[in-house]
Amino acid sequence: MGSTTPAIRGGAVRRQGTGRRGAVVAALMLAMALAALDSTVVSTAVPQIVGDLGGFSVFSWLFSGYLLAVTVTLPVYGKLSDTFGRKPVLLVGAAVFLLGSLLCAVAWNMGALIAFRIVQGLGGGALQGTVQTLAADLYPLAERPKIQSKLSTVWAVSAVAGPGLGGVLAAYADWRWIFLINLPIGAAALWLIVRHLHEPERERAAHARVDWAGALAVFACGGVLLTALVQGGVAWPWLSAPSLALFGTGLALAGVVVVVERRAAQPIIPGWVWRRRTIAAVNLALGALGLLMVAPSVFLPTYAQSVLGLAPVTAGFVLSVWTLSWPVSAALSQHVYRRIGFRDTALLGIGLAALILSAFPFLPYPGSWWQPTLLMLLLGGALGLFQLPLIVGVQSTVGWSERGTTTASVLFCRQTGQTLGASLFGAVANGVLAARLGGAGDLDSVTSALDAGTAPEATRRAIAGAVHAVYTGAALAAALAFAVLLLVAPRRFPVLTE
Repeated sequence: MGSTTPAIRGGAVRRQGTGRRGAVVAALMLAMALAALDSTVVSTAVPQIVGDLGGFSVFSWLFSGYLLAVTVTLPVYGKLSDTFGRKPVLLVGAAVFLLGSLLCAVAWNMGALIAFRIVQGLGGGALQGTVQTLAADLYPLAERPKIQSKLSTVWAVSAVAGPGLGGVLAAYADWRWIFLINLPIGAAALWLIVRHLHEPERERAAHARVDWAGALAVFACGGVLLTALVQGGVAWPWLSAPSLALFGTGLALAGVVVVVERRAAQPIIPGWVWRRRTIAAVNLALGALGLLMVAPSVFLPTYAQSVLGLAPVTAGFVLSVWTLSWPVSAALSQHVYRRIGFRDTALLGIGLAALILSAFPFLPYPGSWWQPTLLMLLLGGALGLFQLPLIVGVQSTVGWSERGTTTASVLFCRQTGQTLGASLFGAVANGVLAARLGGAGDLDSVTSALDAGTAPEATRRAIAGAVHAVYTGAALAAALAFAVLLLVAPRRFPVLTE
């Protein structure tokens, strides 16, 4: 064993050698890779999956079901990790994720595959939240950017390599291998966690118990509201009976959550998450980040192929460059926030992001591939300056017993922002297209016509206008995040002494 490192702050991990800590970090990166690769690998195999199982009309739930399960379980796992420790929650989450992967590989129809993807998501919530929490447990504040930049790199590599890996497996093996490949990766992560992650025995009060009623209420409320957002304007019109019924039920369940959590001795979503200025500001700012991320990640590939005329592979490259600059900027952000503070560094990043997003609608028509590519490269750099200082900063304002809940609330808000952004910007894009084309279809039908080579030049211009409107909305989301940080967040985060 190598030389010993200082004891991990907050009582999360015993004093241990650098080799052991390195093994734990490797396990966290493998666990994060499972979650990061999941959607990108599956996306390129959809044609093969639909061809084998059928169910084209509902295949979008392969992604929506997984996203819903991850999002609504984040607060529950966060509280559980604060109550019982990170290790048991991470082990259970990884095991559930791997069980879901195995079940997905043996699915016999689309309904079964969607159900098993939801099982995967139930484990994926533990992977995302607990890995981020352990990253803060393992490293003191001065070293925390190291692990965060490594985790950012995992996401970047997954975003670039995932579609290619999924395509290769679907084309030369079988789409079921997309899920089976998770098993050896997950087994390696589990083995490293069991062998090398050692948490100290913590004294728990006799009255400590899990707020299962609150967990069920949060799960039900989040599931109903997110389903309404995911399906609204897609499966049914926004003002239709199913949409209104779901929103009404969701709001009623939100009232139930408030009542149950106020009465609970140890609530799943404690009130201090929103009463503390720092945490509340970061939650809202990262919710806006999730919102604005939808513009490039969902609409830029359509723009690149339909307006610029790029091949799918080249269009993927235009999008992927932000995953290259994002982790680099995140790793370097420590040199900025050590000088000017967490809030001001995040303000600098999101201010730049707002300007970059605002520049997109001014790109010439049809333009050249390098113009959106340059903007995406700059956007990734700006968002790296924005997100990492906020996550590191907010985790540093709480002790071990509150860190899981705090991290989960931040990730929950970001995921919810993405879900809201997909619905909101989808409605914006379809509205612009309908206005410019006289109501002749939505974005999906129009881009299908373009792929078939049957759409006129006016349609391409309409798509450019729709994507420009989405980017304008994303710029407004960035401005909202800027305003929240400026007006709500304290200039100096109340970092706890380590």
